[in-house]
Amino acid sequence: MSQVASVYGGALYSLCKEEALTDTVLQELSVLQESFRESPDFLRLLSAPNVAVQERCQVLDDCFRGKVQPYVLNFLKLLTEKGFAKAFSDCVEEYRHMYNEDHQILPVTAVTAIPLTQEQSARLTEKLSKLTGKNAQLHNRVDPSCLGGVRLDYDGKRVDGSVASRLETVRNLLKNTVL
Repeated sequence: MSQVASVYGGALYSLCKEEALTDTVLQELSVLQESFRESPDFLRLLSAPNVAVQERCQVLDDCFRGKVQPYVLNFLKLLTEKGFAKAFSDCVEEYRHMYNEDHQILPVTAVTAIPLTQEQSARLTEKLSKLTGKNAQLHNRVDPSCLGGVRLDYDGKRVDGSVASRLETVRNLLKNTVL
């Protein structure tokens, strides 16, 4: 995470926490993050040096005034004025990280060859919540190359119980075996 994201995302979170707006702002930031991911030209416009800062801020006002929480609009304007609009997504991730820490939420990505059923997701979420002491928030990503089993990525850790990983272990064992 960049220092810009840490400073600006953290400052926004602290402000919203004082005002009891963390949930609302997180929702709005998430929607904007997804929108900007789908239309990266908008962030490029906000960073364009050939467009005056006042004009870029006016574009933000025209697009978002009255539609998002004022702190969100002002945050976008601040990033634009300081030349950090391209760091918006990283700032949102820092905000989300702080939110998750405060609310004991543990985002977990479960990578599987086929989608998990609702029952499997519920059981895995429950088990991870008990194991970590946090509220596991499971996201299932399908990757046929894992062949079977599950790989869990959470809190900077990877627990790999996939068939592909087990086959790789066997392959390395056979490769290093002297006959």
